[in-house]
Order: sequence, then structure tokens, then C-alpha cells
Amino acid sequence: MNNQMLDLLQTRRTYRDFDENYQLSEEELQVILSAARQAPTWMNGQFYSIFVVKDSSIREKLVAMNPGNPHMLKSSVFLIFVADLNRSKKVADKYEVDFPIIEGIDPLLTAVTDTALAMNSATLAAESLGLGSVIVGSIRKDIDAISQLLNLPDYMFPVAGMSIGKPTVEMKVKPRLPEEAIVFYDTFKDYDYQVIEKYDETMDKFAEARETKIWSQKFADYFSQKPNTAVDQFLKDKKIQK
Repeated sequence: MNNQMLDLLQTRRTYRDFDENYQLSEEELQVILSAARQAPTWMNGQFYSIFVVKDSSIREKLVAMNPGNPHMLKSSVFLIFVADLNRSKKVADKYEVDFPIIEGIDPLLTAVTDTALAMNSATLAAESLGLGSVIVGSIRKDIDAISQLLNLPDYMFPVAGMSIGKPTVEMKVKPRLPEEAIVFYDTFKDYDYQVIEKYDETMDKFAEARETKIWSQKFADYFSQKPNTAVDQFLKDKKIQK
């Protein structure tokens, strides 16, 4: 099946090395932002905001907090996608109704889902323009400091950042888990652990330079550590969770 959008979806990849001299035009930026804003959203609620970080001094501070991601400064633009329930609070105040979002996690899940969908549309728009991007979820490690940098009010939660620019290093399309580990028809059907072992072998052959462990070991180690509790405290401080 020859389809440009399908080709784009199936060959999407992450880029981390960008031409520092390439300037994203205002027209290109608006195409990306417009695509993000047109993403699917629950009940047309649009529970997110997008911060376009152009100020190099702010970007330098972001890299200082997260030195493993120098592209946050070197890319053409850095976006931060924020789950936004502050707008909903304004509406609740206008109509003088309660706003009990801390009573459950569903409002947060809704806002984070909307944010992720907008972010995905932005990556596809960037690639359609011949640009590259990388998602930076590790900004949540310094979530409070980044919130202060952005001057976020209550009810707003940084989800992830995104560097966008002109790639200088060609990347290969990374293999994904086998379909039987991801796709289920009608009901869950457990699969043999060999499916994961097979994927470990695939990724080992793929030999991405930045990986120092096999796929399964990486995530076994990651989830053996306590979660980032700074996020929990931030959600409490911003009146999003109890």
C-alpha cells in the first residue's frame, strides 16, 4: 500500500543530533504547533498547553539540570508540553461550581493523554517538514525547578519536552516488540517469555550505541528503583492530586 502518511508513521525515528546553525522558520514552527493543536482530545477539552522555549538562557538552564540532553540547547526550538487543568479551573470559577479534581486520578489521566496526543502530532508534523525530533521525558526529574522557570500556576503539570531541528546524523528505524506482545484481539492472551527474549536478541543485533544493557535488563533495573516521588509531591503542591 503506497501511502505517504503510513510511510511517515512506519519510518518515524528519534534524532538527538541537530545542526546548530539551522533556524526553524516561523512558518515551520506554526505548521508544527497547528498540527499539535488539531490532535484528538477528550470532549474537545484540549487539556494541555505548549511552551515554545526560544530563550537560550532558559534552555541553558534546562541542559544544566539535564546534561545528558544537550540537544535541548542545540536544536532549533525546544517545546515543553504541559497537562493543563488550570484552564478548566478558570471555567469552574466563572460558573461558580466545585472543582474536586484531587478526588480521583481520572482528570490527570485525561489531561496527560490529551498532552501526549498533541505531542505525537507535533513529531509527525516536524518529520513531514524534513525535520527531526526527540521527546524528553526526563524533564520530570526536575519538575519543580522547570515549573518555576516556566512560571506555571496551580493545576499545570509538565509532561515532556521536545527538541526539534535539522538532523545531522542519520538514524535507523528502531525495531519494536513483536506483535504478539503488543496487540490483542478481543481479550488478553498471555504469551511465552521467549517473545521478550527474541526481542532482546533483535535489539542486541540492532546495536544502538547509547544502549549498555539488553532491553529487558534495562527495564527490570529501572522499575526495581523507587519511582520519582518528586512528581507525586509536585502534583500535591499544584492541587492536582491529594
